[in-house]
Amino acid sequence: MEVRFKTKLLKRCYEKSAIAVRQFGPEVARRYIERVNILAQCHSASDLERLAALDFHPLKGKRAEQYAIRLTGFMRLIIRFQDRAMTIVLVEEVSKHYGD
Repeated sequence: MEVRFKTKLLKRCYEKSAIAVRQFGPEVARRYIERVNILAQCHSASDLERLAALDFHPLKGKRAEQYAIRLTGFMRLIIRFQDRAMTIVLVEEVSKHYGD
């Protein structure tokens, strides 16, 4: 997949682990970089669904067009697909979305 970032900070966190650690803490930072690498290696959303450890799932309500990928306990990587084939992904945020 082609990976894009909603903000410059999210892109910088991916490119420089020290920035990610300052922003998210060491465990979430490590998982964030790993998950973005996985996104880049996958060909489509169906590849993500096959990786059970990611807990990839669509969100509901006001977040209906977004998807979540587990980083740690409550922390999630929130993404959105930018094309119908689901091959271009936008990294939108790292959040504690539990309950949304």
